[in-house]
Amino acid sequence: MSVHPSNFGAPVDEALIAEINKKYANRVLQDVGLCICVFDLVEAGEGKVRYGDGLLWYKVVFRIVVFRPFASEVLIAKVKSSDEDGIRLTVGFFDDMYIPAAYLPQPSAFDSNERAYFWLPGSELTTSTELLDTPVAERMYIDQGEVLRVRMEAEEFYDDEPGPPRMSEGVQVTREAQRAPYNVVCSIAEQGLGPVAWWNGATVVEEGQEEVMDEG
Repeated sequence: MSVHPSNFGAPVDEALIAEINKKYANRVLQDVGLCICVFDLVEAGEGKVRYGDGLLWYKVVFRIVVFRPFASEVLIAKVKSSDEDGIRLTVGFFDDMYIPAAYLPQPSAFDSNERAYFWLPGSELTTSTELLDTPVAERMYIDQGEVLRVRMEAEEFYDDEPGPPRMSEGVQVTREAQRAPYNVVCSIAEQGLGPVAWWNGATVVEEGQEEVMDEG
């Protein structure tokens, strides 16, 4: 890790931590996760100057805070947007979290007018056409900005390197859309998951019942 001459006056640890954060913070490392910031500096060797650049180079060992949920971990996230494929979530500093339509509570359907999914609890309807014919008052919508409790199902790492268009036999090959380097797939298809507001009322009722039983 190098330190620029303009930072020679700063304490070595502070200068190195600043350089490490500059290099790794808000960057996805393959099979590691999203780097947030340096946790601490474990070890730093003696600074050495290389010929030609004037920088001080250090061999360092450090620990870094990483965002990488484990399988089945329950997270709190907000709805960023919805489309026919599913719901996109955000936790503020990370937006590449998704709930595929198959991981929504059933029966559910996407309302293109509201740009939101809704759940119809207790219904025996199965097709989107049937669900979209139901009264709006009976639907439980998952609106943009709503706070959800979700479960992590899977993670996907991609290493799509940018570069010039490729040619095959003189014809330009159409490139696939750039994918995010790290995606988290989530589910809300179980009891207690989904919009927090759905279950707050149920918790209050249960607590009230317990109090009545205790008094009895």
